[in-house]
Amino acid sequence: MIALQDIANPAIATTFARAPEPARAGMLALRGLILNVAADLPEAGRVEETLRWGQPSYITPDTKAGSTIRLGLPKAGGFALYVHCQTTLLSDFRALFGDDFRYEGNRAVLFDTPDDIKPDLLSHLIRNALTYHLK
Repeated sequence: MIALQDIANPAIATTFARAPEPARAGMLALRGLILNVAADLPEAGRVEETLRWGQPSYITPDTKAGSTIRLGLPKAGGFALYVHCQTTLLSDFRALFGDDFRYEGNRAVLFDTPDDIKPDLLSHLIRNALTYHLK
């Protein structure tokens, strides 16, 4: 698990630090998964970690190959991985893995605990988001 002090951008580290447990641990696990998937996608180019709408976000600024991925805290509790709601990313993912996750409309995969993250399945969504505009 990555430590908050290992996050280069202090504003992003603070955002993670403000999340309650176990959401913080889950968001950090998702962050690690996003960065690991990105490392295996040279076609996506560099992935930049930034804040969008006050949430840790992952973009492909050089290639513009991807659609933004965000991590956040839904009002209902837990934590979530968000994708752009006007893409087919979540509907395509839901068609493959619908019963394996909980969703918020066409914009988020919801989690209660870090144990709810299924990296092998979720990697599919992350890979498709980071290369969305290459289709």
